[in-house]
Amino acid sequence: MVKYFLKKNGVLETLEKPEPSCWVNISPPFNQEELTRIAAQFGIPLDFLTDSLDVDERSRYEREDDVRLIVVNTPLINELDEENEAIYITVPIGIILTIDHIITISAYENPIIQMFIDGKVKNFIPTDEPHFVLKILEQNVFRFLNCLKKLNLKRNLIEKELYDSSKNRELRQLLSIEKSLVYFVNSLSANELLKMKMKRSDFLGIRADEDKTDLFEDIIIDNTQALEMSNVYTNICLLYTSP
Repeated sequence: MVKYFLKKNGVLETLEKPEPSCWVNISPPFNQEELTRIAAQFGIPLDFLTDSLDVDERSRYEREDDVRLIVVNTPLINELDEENEAIYITVPIGIILTIDHIITISAYENPIIQMFIDGKVKNFIPTDEPHFVLKILEQNVFRFLNCLKKLNLKRNLIEKELYDSSKNRELRQLLSIEKSLVYFVNSLSANELLKMKMKRSDFLGIRADEDKTDLFEDIIIDNTQALEMSNVYTNICLLYTSP
């Protein structure tokens, strides 16, 4: 499914067809033929789209001619609601910057992208590509931090149960939390490396813009905090789940 958005008079509007400087969001369902058509329509390499749909794709950036790709991993509730499975997994969001458009794509309905569509993220302008990218990265870190708080709350409740007696059910729940944290540690580490490389190479072309560089610095700091929290919570879980 492909939707086109443009902000007019401060309100995000859905367009019938793409216009210059609009935001293009690609969400499931879609097929290979549609992706091939989109790649040709917007003049982007097909693998920029397909790589963004690979759940094993690591955070990275790439440039080909005038088209830039940013892949960043984000947390999602695990739809496999089975015992011992991770509560959260992480999947990539692809952000593609062309001369005329910014394109986002993910293999799953993504709550971060949906927040922008629903108007829950203030002060973002799709036509200001660097700022829009930074706002996506910012909301992604906020989601990691929010998910970490939920996992930590759940872990604290389980630990209180374990103080009374050693229960297999609680230990299995802790194992699910630990698996989620492993996803978070790996993805946050990769996201941090991505952001540091983007900053060093000035991939977004914002070095001369103090407001945007300050925002980017804050995002990197928040990412580091989320990574540190993930490592701490993982070590605490290991105290209970290690043989």
